[in-house]
Amino acid sequence: MNDGYQELVDEISALLGVPATLENRDFGLIAFGAHDSEDDTAMDPVRTRSILTRKSTPAVRAWFEAFGITRATDPVRIPAAPDAGVFRGRICLPVRHRGHVLGYVWLLDDSDPGPAASRLAAAMEVTGRIGDLLADELRTGVDLARELRAVLTAGPGWQREMALATLRTALGPSAEGLHVVVCVAPWRDEEPGTRAVPGTAALCTLPYGYGHGSGAEDTAGADSDGRGGPAALALLVRLRSADALAPVLAAVDRLRESAGPGAAAGASAPRRGPAELPEAWREAVAAARACEAQPRFGPVAQWASIGPYRLLTALPTGPDPAVRTLLSPAHGELAHTAEVFLDHAGQAGRTASALGIHRQTLYYRLSRIEQLTGLDLDDGEDRLLLHMALKAARL
Repeated sequence: MNDGYQELVDEISALLGVPATLENRDFGLIAFGAHDSEDDTAMDPVRTRSILTRKSTPAVRAWFEAFGITRATDPVRIPAAPDAGVFRGRICLPVRHRGHVLGYVWLLDDSDPGPAASRLAAAMEVTGRIGDLLADELRTGVDLARELRAVLTAGPGWQREMALATLRTALGPSAEGLHVVVCVAPWRDEEPGTRAVPGTAALCTLPYGYGHGSGAEDTAGADSDGRGGPAALALLVRLRSADALAPVLAAVDRLRESAGPGAAAGASAPRRGPAELPEAWREAVAAARACEAQPRFGPVAQWASIGPYRLLTALPTGPDPAVRTLLSPAHGELAHTAEVFLDHAGQAGRTASALGIHRQTLYYRLSRIEQLTGLDLDDGEDRLLLHMALKAARL
């Protein structure tokens, strides 16, 4: 976090004598003033949740926005709403820059008449300085998004080298540090702020198809930011060390949940420096696809943990001709039997037990599978082909 935000929030808290909280325009927590009151009622669930989870609920956001805070240029008083968990009234100081709202400073205050007008005016002057900081950060984020997208989409050769050099310059001294690349897909919303996942150095949206293959054809049918087709969110996240991944994955999981039902997330192996970012992105996409196919890898799948899906995700799309008939809806039970049989290393007893059927029933099904596919389940390479095809079909 930029220390400047905390200093300015503390300045407002001191000016008005009440704890202040700074959130961005999406209600994501940026900074909060110290709360040293011994009165437990001075806090309410909304402020507590904002501090602990770094965001507010949609219901709370709707309640506050109903008072016109997105258009306001002066302080806005908002009464308590116990049904929404807002047990204390608030004063909202809109943070604006050149006519655009970029965030909000919240004051826990329901006293009458409340802070003097002169003090509120002084606090609004401070919000103007906060707006300048947020605007600078947004401009930087836009630049970094553009450069990260260029690195992840450029083909091999001088274009990629130029994109890498530009990204190195934009990232500054931290460029050569340890990073992990994360994919969240499908992503249906605008790009979130970099605070969504602590340590995020840059983020951008891309067509979700990009990274499945190895060429520019992956972007066909979608714009560079993912519009026109399924989009994925790419995040470049700084790590203090390779074993400091757990907090990042927890934050990514929260971001995945906010993306809506069906969203999956994957993380690459950690890398030093930006040179291998395109390969790291392919790993992150592969991990997300594996998580879609096998939720057991989730909630955020790691490239190092997805086993054979590291190879399966690189295969061409579409089923192998030998298994196309088996994969039709009419033969779903046989396809499932084949997958369980191969998952159990071809051991009939374990397979029959897992399926809850008699061995003779299993043998009958296996013979039908051989008839449909033309494959010999006693042949190692045929079994390998069938197993890969069944797993790839999940993707």
